[in-house]
Amino acid sequence: MTLQPLTAVNCGGLLQPGFSLLQLDGELLLFGQKGWPKRSCPTGVFGVRFKSGEMKLRAISFSNDSCYLPPLRCPAVCRLDPYDGLPESYLIHGGRTPNNEISSSLYMLTTDSRGCNRKLTLCCKERELVGEVPGARYGHTMSIVQSRGKTACVLFGGRSYMPAGERTTESWNSVVDCPPQVFLFDLEFGCSSAHTLPELSDGQSFHLALAREDCVYFLGGHSLTSDSRPPRLFRLRVELLQGSPLLSCDTLETGISISSAMITRIGPTHRYIILGGYKSDSQKRMDCSTVIVNEKGIHLEPLESPQWTPDITHSRTWFGSSAGEGIVLLAVPTEGRPSQADMHYFYQVSFQTEGEAREEEGTQGCSQESTDYDDSTPLEDSEELYFGRDPHELEDIDDGKSDNYNEEDEEDESQTGYWIKCSLGCQVDPNTWEPYYSTELHRPAMIFCSRGEGGHWVHAQCMELSETLLLRLSQASKRYFCLDHGGVPHQEMTPPRQVEALKRTPMKVKDRKTPPTIKMSPAKKSFFRRLFD
Repeated sequence: MTLQPLTAVNCGGLLQPGFSLLQLDGELLLFGQKGWPKRSCPTGVFGVRFKSGEMKLRAISFSNDSCYLPPLRCPAVCRLDPYDGLPESYLIHGGRTPNNEISSSLYMLTTDSRGCNRKLTLCCKERELVGEVPGARYGHTMSIVQSRGKTACVLFGGRSYMPAGERTTESWNSVVDCPPQVFLFDLEFGCSSAHTLPELSDGQSFHLALAREDCVYFLGGHSLTSDSRPPRLFRLRVELLQGSPLLSCDTLETGISISSAMITRIGPTHRYIILGGYKSDSQKRMDCSTVIVNEKGIHLEPLESPQWTPDITHSRTWFGSSAGEGIVLLAVPTEGRPSQADMHYFYQVSFQTEGEAREEEGTQGCSQESTDYDDSTPLEDSEELYFGRDPHELEDIDDGKSDNYNEEDEEDESQTGYWIKCSLGCQVDPNTWEPYYSTELHRPAMIFCSRGEGGHWVHAQCMELSETLLLRLSQASKRYFCLDHGGVPHQEMTPPRQVEALKRTPMKVKDRKTPPTIKMSPAKKSFFRRLFD
């Protein structure tokens, strides 16, 4: 058991409470970054690597047919092991967006491919549910159960905003516990059903869910109704019968008072370690526990805690997630210390023995998948350099030539580009912006104002333009004046360009007979004039 401090290399600002760590194809992935994704990593998913006491991130790409996956905090995340020929994947439901909107979507994240330069490409698809569909929520759990040769997903708990009919101006952003319903849906057809059990009478969120075969155990959690963390432990049994499923729930007496805890799995068996969490709003849970789930039930045993540092002991909050078998990534705030550039201290807590850690390290040294993240070069730069290379030859590549994520490399768009303050009432914030028009994806739509010296660009959303009007102005030849320059959405047609008329010279016609002319002297002209007079 070790507690190792980590130095976040130009990436500490991306981690926030509620992030998730996923493991796909041997890589550790960070999901749920702080703020909306930027151009350095438009997917918002990063690969995580720990090496020599440092933590580095690298942007992960999505396939072209993937849907947009917003950075969600506190979603329900469930891992799907490979079965029936399907690859390993993750289900992600709900969560909060950077501007505190709550999602109700269900996403499936899988591995798409791994290029010749060892870079991982993911595929994200949104799955639709039919029937009794769970609403938008966060702080809930999702588990996989197997019964009678069938597989289904169990969703329970969480918080959400008050119903639309009950929200007022004062309580607009207030959250409540979701009704204590258990949602069950199959992964093949997306049919969802809601079940109400008498044992589950109060809503709960930020609890733990441990699944084994046809049973799911709900441990701890926080209830907003009573503002407490009762020592609850429920066992939910799901029988996937031929007709409709049969659900039963039992209340067990060996629960613990805990919420927002971190849990990591030890080995291939159903053995877990619980770390962190809270006993109350002002008291952290400094103890650790071992949880064993077997055919007889669930067993909790106390476990010796690591030697916490003073920063961890005196911090009011902490958060983290499982970074592999027996490993937890832990973060505590710096508590406003001006000497610290980062907002959090990061630690790697390992519950592995020295033999297990050495064996795993040796295994990684012989596996290309375990070393495929060590400072690889982008595909478009040197793809051919990786053909015929041994894994150990890639470990000495200079870190300066890698494509690790660096916060300092982000372009400052606060004064230029799409994130300018376009007008006096500009409301666009790069950290909280989300698409408003159907044509937007990663950047806000902008329109050119013709007033002023040389004109300037403004956000269409700040000008309160409808999508129909925005499309009409972008297609027609009309001048647009922003609200700061007259407040008129659009004005006169663009005046026609002054074009000088062409000078038309008559064309000379060939073979044209001109009238004959007689040359006479002035004396002859005078004689003929007197003659005819």
